Amino acid sequence: MAKNFYEVRDPIHTFIRMDKQERDVVDSRPVQRLRHIHHLAMSYLVYPGACHRRFEHSLGVMELAGRVYDIVTNSENLTDDLRSLFPELTNVDQRNYWRKILRIAALCHDIGHMPFSHAAEGVLPNGFDHELLTKDLILSTEMKDIWRKDRPTLEEWDIVKLAIGPKKLPDVTFSDWETVLSEIIVGDAFGVDRMDYLLRDSWHAGVAYGRFDHHRLIDTLRILPPPGSSRNLEKPGGNGGSIEPSLGVEEGGIQSAEALLLARYFMYSQVYFHKSRKIYDIHLKDFLVDWLDGGNFKIDIESHLSLTDNEVLTAMRSAAKNPSAAGHIHADRIMNRKHFRRIYEYNSNDFAKNPLAGEKVFEALVSNFGEENVRFYSYNKSGGIHDFPVRLDTGDIVSSMQHSDVLKNIPPFKFFNIYINENHRTTANQFLNDRLEDILNIGEEQEDATT
Repeated sequence: MAKNFYEVRDPIHTFIRMDKQERDVVDSRPVQRLRHIHHLAMSYLVYPGACHRRFEHSLGVMELAGRVYDIVTNSENLTDDLRSLFPELTNVDQRNYWRKILRIAALCHDIGHMPFSHAAEGVLPNGFDHELLTKDLILSTEMKDIWRKDRPTLEEWDIVKLAIGPKKLPDVTFSDWETVLSEIIVGDAFGVDRMDYLLRDSWHAGVAYGRFDHHRLIDTLRILPPPGSSRNLEKPGGNGGSIEPSLGVEEGGIQSAEALLLARYFMYSQVYFHKSRKIYDIHLKDFLVDWLDGGNFKIDIESHLSLTDNEVLTAMRSAAKNPSAAGHIHADRIMNRKHFRRIYEYNSNDFAKNPLAGEKVFEALVSNFGEENVRFYSYNKSGGIHDFPVRLDTGDIVSSMQHSDVLKNIPPFKFFNIYINENHRTTANQFLNDRLEDILNIGEEQEDATT
């Protein structure tokens, strides 16, 4: 007799459960392809255990999405104004339908990733990214057959909206309900995509930075009105209109929310932006630009589904052995660990003297050692959106930034690494030791001359 429910063992969530319709999606080509896409690109060259793939991450995101949905739609956590605002909550069939849509959207949210995930994102035609490829795959004939195969039939655009979210689909109209559900997957504060990758990446990399009490956090998540509003979802003034709700947390879960956002900060600073990990990303991109026809991945569905890390690694191993092959020099650097070495990194003293310190050092090194021998990576953004609603024990809704001193003080991500060909490392180090102050002052003099 055919099984209606299936279980998959998982090191992070113990068991991941799915029904037959979800199993059909798991068995599809777009999802099975993720078995051959490394989640952390070539991080395994730095963290040997980080060999996990997008496939198990996608299963984990589906599992967490279902858990969050069950909590925030639990009748004990619903107020009358929520039931009024979201009629989907009062209809059993609608609640079950949207739970299925959410879980499948979570399962499919990464199917558009290129080989080696984010490391290869820059090798796509201008204006394209993996989210748009995800949309095309969900809307493809192959996947539509799955959406129509069982009952209830699933609307593909419902899946697209929840898998990608309004930020990446600015021309698509989202209802408040769809916006909240998409936030469960891709939200800046409590998206389960983030929850799973922090826990999973930390476990596989062998570090503790990404751990937090996700069980407690999920149990305290709620759909709440914005901070500063009344205690319900009715506009101030009693005009009967509604205001946009979002995911927030009960006061008892604020420490778990802080731990999540601190885990993100530490994982970015210690793992995702590790100096050697980033230079492998750069060498990989250089190889792909040389190796791919036209220097870009093809974005038609069949080409996308036919290309995984396996094909790229095979080509890279071959190119590393053949000096006349396209991308040989970059493949050799990766395969034989001849990667460029960091020679300069973000330094608060240097950047205080000259805000363009990184650019000036890079230009000076390129001028003296050649563009082919120097690479850089920079990132300067806030630690993420930390302003979410918190419901106090009194029932009042406040901003997390107002309530939490921890969140106020999470520093921004600031990284500026410059790398040099190993053959020039000693000379370049001596060059910077002798000339750094002059390089920084030249930048200041140029700036003074223009003001």
